Amino acid sequence: MRLRYAGTCRVCGVGIPQRTEAVYERQTKRVRCLSHEMSPSLESSPETNRGPVTLERVMEPGPVAIEVVEPGTAGASARREFERRKAKREQRIRTQHPRLGGFLLAISEQRQSTTAWDTGAVGEERLGRGLDRLACETIRLLHDRRTPRSRANIDHIAVTANGVYVIDAKKYRGRPQLKIEGGILRPRVERLLVGSRDCTRLVDGVLKQVDVVRTALGDDAPVRGVLCFVEADWPLIGGSFTTRDVHALWPKKLYLQLQLEGALSSEAIDDIHRCLAKELPAA
Repeated sequence: MRLRYAGTCRVCGVGIPQRTEAVYERQTKRVRCLSHEMSPSLESSPETNRGPVTLERVMEPGPVAIEVVEPGTAGASARREFERRKAKREQRIRTQHPRLGGFLLAISEQRQSTTAWDTGAVGEERLGRGLDRLACETIRLLHDRRTPRSRANIDHIAVTANGVYVIDAKKYRGRPQLKIEGGILRPRVERLLVGSRDCTRLVDGVLKQVDVVRTALGDDAPVRGVLCFVEADWPLIGGSFTTRDVHALWPKKLYLQLQLEGALSSEAIDDIHRCLAKELPAA
């Protein structure tokens, strides 16, 4: 296969550059040069393994621990930003009012621009805990990932048998709904409303995140965008909808979607998970 990452030959120890054709051993998750390709019968035969000591056998490394991908911490960057703003405000007030600083902090409230970070962190943390309970060989997760050349981040990524999900968690009150205007004599326009608030910009944000993940993966797997509202007023029947290929739904509905069967094997899921972890590091 053509290697997604650079590796080291298991036999001779020579480095193998990224995108070079080599032999990938699925059982050991090691690679080796094409020149060391051996038949499975020779590799697994006990008689062969007990043969005379050769230079290759002396150089062959022992068992190597499989690298564990760190999924990240849900809501970590939003939580840090909230704490930073909170501490900065406290320092400013105590510096300006040495004697009354504590009293002023007790009777005054944080700015809305600061509390928004706390609200966002709570939503990401809550959804992250639910997603982590689903983690298994066919559902691999990444939380709070940085996007290249941007200050934005991706809340959650789920790699499943039926595709890759780019998930934006929102802790909004009100009922999400899709409002469609035009369509016959006028251009069709879709707007996302939560209660009376126009939140169409949220869809634009998810689409940008989907493009980032697709760029990192190429055509390895289908990528879907999701807006998950963790405290919205959803109806008892129906309620979820799709706008511009972005699914708007609630956590339990999302969990069921992630567990659907699909064409991706556990090995392919593992490869995609490792690729995204490398291309999109934790924020």
